[in-house]
This record gives sequence, C-alpha cells and structure tokens, in this order.
Amino acid sequence: MYIVVAIALLIVLITIGCGVILMKSNESTDKKKIKRALRISLGSYITLIALFLFIMAPQVVFAQDTESSISGLGFIAAAVSTGLATIGAGYAVGAVGSSALGAVSEDPGILGKTLIFVGLAEGIAIYGLIVSIMILGRL
Repeated sequence: MYIVVAIALLIVLITIGCGVILMKSNESTDKKKIKRALRISLGSYITLIALFLFIMAPQVVFAQDTESSISGLGFIAAAVSTGLATIGAGYAVGAVGSSALGAVSEDPGILGKTLIFVGLAEGIAIYGLIVSIMILGRL
C-alpha cells in the first residue's frame, strides 16, 4: 500500500516539476511538448489506478462479517448523497449567482429577489446533508 502511495507522490512531483520547467524555459512553450507531458502523466496515473484496483482492492473487498459491510455501504451512501448535493449546489449557485449579479447591475431594486434565488440554490446542499444525517442515524 505504501509503495502505491509513494509512486503516486513521485508521479505528482515529476508532473509539477515538468510543468515548472516548461513554464520557466525562455523559449516559447511548444504545445506538442505539453501534450506529450500530459499524456505521459495521465498514462501513469491510469496505470497506477489499474494497479491498485486489480492488485490491492480484492484484499479490501472481502469483509469479515455482513454487518460491517452493510454499515460500510451506509457510510458510502451518506458520503455520496452529501457529495452529489454539494456539487449540484455549487453548480446552481454559480449559474444563479452570475445571473443575479447581471440582473442587479441593470436594476439595483431587485437585489432582494435575487438573494432569494441564490439562497434556494444553496439549500440543495442542506438537503443532501439532511439525507446523510438520516442515513447515518439508521446505521
């Protein structure tokens, strides 16, 4: 397990180093060099993930008893509900907030109405959190 983490850290450091070297070079940055570096980095990440999934994950999958696997699925469900609700809220606030800013710049009198819409978009994350709390309460 530690070997996989060390390899991932090494790949990240090499990728950052290549980016800094390409950025600091005095010659104009060639897009082919950047694409090649990104392909190599992405290929190494995919290989590392495949290595983890096919070699290390089967050891983790086999549970000792069914009770721990059921509670594990409950924790996964709570995390997914919170994560997806947060992503949805971020997207909604981004769309509604930028539209509200444009509308307020044209007519400052509608600021209160636009804040209501932004608040409704933020409520999506709260709904996901409530669902997660309900799932965790049943475990």
